[in-house]
Amino acid sequence: CLPGGDALPLQRFPPSSKQPVHVSYPAACQPCRLPARPLLRPAKVCQAEDAYTREKFKPQPIRDLEKEKRRLQNILATGKDEVEDKVKQVFVQKKEEEIAAPDQFEELMNEIQERREFLAEMEALGQGKKYQGIILTEISQKLHEMEIIDKKRSEEMRNMTKAFPVGNKSNLQD
Repeated sequence: CLPGGDALPLQRFPPSSKQPVHVSYPAACQPCRLPARPLLRPAKVCQAEDAYTREKFKPQPIRDLEKEKRRLQNILATGKDEVEDKVKQVFVQKKEEEIAAPDQFEELMNEIQERREFLAEMEALGQGKKYQGIILTEISQKLHEMEIIDKKRSEEMRNMTKAFPVGNKSNLQD
């Protein structure tokens, strides 16, 4: 039973003084007998199962040979593959967009709000005095950063408005 992976029989064998009881094992525990000669399928069976038919040709996608020639010429001339350059440019552009996407001013507002909420929770738990100085200092730093950003933005707006002439409409019509 062990070579087959089955469990041992659950019956106990009697002590040696008593007569041994013959235990019958299930069919899975008995050793397997291999056939005298290997089992081969007859030719008629193979032919009936379409074993001799060839698979039909399935064409692969066709390459653009002119495009491949231009690519090879570019590699030999410049030493670079233009496809790699395009991929790098697209990757760099996407990275810059992802970096510019979150607004610093909004992030600072969210951080200040989180710190106020934390301070309120600590006061509710009776630990407000312990954290009040630290949190208020952090909030004042964030407010200072927001003022710097606001000054930069207002300066940019002033520079943009200088490009447009201010004055009478009659001057613009001339």
